[in-house]
Amino acid sequence: MADGTRPPTLGELIRQQRELAAVPMRTFAEMVGISNPYLSQIERGLRAPSERVLEAIAEQLHTSADLLTAQAGHPDDGDVPDVVAAIRRDADLTKAQRATLEEMYETFREVTIAKRRRGAATEARPGPGRPDR
Repeated sequence: MADGTRPPTLGELIRQQRELAAVPMRTFAEMVGISNPYLSQIERGLRAPSERVLEAIAEQLHTSADLLTAQAGHPDDGDVPDVVAAIRRDADLTKAQRATLEEMYETFREVTIAKRRRGAATEARPGPGRPDR
């Protein structure tokens, strides 16, 4: 982020929302249908929730799984192009839309890089009518 702060992780966001709702961890785990240790691991970032569990958590927090994941920081955003990081943060896209856009972007990049390599290789070797370098 530009100001040096990082967005909360998914687990941190879930914990914050649960605490704002003033629901104890054991009670919330029961509401979601998971074990207390599993919820604890999710909140501490030790485990990622399955899609089913994330949907159940979001339902109990009266939000959507897509919104939770969009609001959560992505630990690997520092290693990805700004375009991908922006796609991942866009709360107006569904999870499927974000995944598709990210895949398309990566495919376009790979094609462009491959073309550059082929072009460089073509320029490096002499061809008909081209003098040897």
